[in-house]
Amino acid sequence: MTDWRDTLPEVRGKLLRDAPLAPYTWFRVGGAADALFLPADEDDLADLLKALPDDVPATVLGVGSNTIVRDGGIEGVVIRLMGGYWGQIEVQDDGEVLARSGALDLSVARAAAKAGVSGLSFLSGIPGSMGGAIRTNAGCYGRELSDVVSAVEGVNRRGEKVVRLRNQIHFNYRHTDFPDEIIVTRLHLIGQPGGDPDALAQEIAEHQAKRADTQPIKDKTGGSTFANPDPPGTPNQRSSWKLIDAAGCRGLRVGGAQVSEKHCNFLINTGEATAADIEALGELVRARVLAHSGVDLRWEIRRIGRLQAQ
Repeated sequence: MTDWRDTLPEVRGKLLRDAPLAPYTWFRVGGAADALFLPADEDDLADLLKALPDDVPATVLGVGSNTIVRDGGIEGVVIRLMGGYWGQIEVQDDGEVLARSGALDLSVARAAAKAGVSGLSFLSGIPGSMGGAIRTNAGCYGRELSDVVSAVEGVNRRGEKVVRLRNQIHFNYRHTDFPDEIIVTRLHLIGQPGGDPDALAQEIAEHQAKRADTQPIKDKTGGSTFANPDPPGTPNQRSSWKLIDAAGCRGLRVGGAQVSEKHCNFLINTGEATAADIEALGELVRARVLAHSGVDLRWEIRRIGRLQAQ
């Protein structure tokens, strides 16, 4: 029987079979990809997508900060857009910032600050890369991607390059309707020129210090686990961490997974956790919060792949 991987074209990047994915995620758990593709650029990505059989899934994995890869691995091709070309950031004289999808949110904030472009420092508080940030309308400190994005470039499943303008994307709290079949390749962000680089750098430093003081950034974690039940600005806004704490879940464990003692909207891998441990812990937290407060927490962390090894 012909293996679909044998039919793929030569690539300029890397195409690896049965590639372990745990090293590419912040939780450091999960199985292997049937194939892992590290494209050299958009053309390399487009050429492979054109040749990929319609029945073979394609899954995008960025820096892996907000993702649980399940223990059974991922069917089809996993496409990782990180490092080198995919991390490029360009700051224009008018304050527009062009960031490829693999650029870290923190790196974009720092590049803008160095050029004296204000309005993007909040990105420094978001763990992850720009491609993932647009999918969830990521945000912090009262701002979101929807406040600053003007256009998104991508490549669709047919290998066609496309552009979506801001008014063609519906944003809401921690979600967008950006089509799953479009792989994000670059974002256009709106900043304001003429800022003080030193003041902006100090703002970013304060954001980073606050994260280090309140979040378990030195642990194997995945960022905020559940979206807050209410969008920012809602009167009497409810916070997920407070609901989790009130339900008695701080420090709760399943196998090698634990609810962080430092910030209980973070799950951590204490060293020997499986992806199943982490996901089961998250579901246990959801059940306890629902029983205690009646709030059905929504996963903010993406969970992908097969539930168990085959």
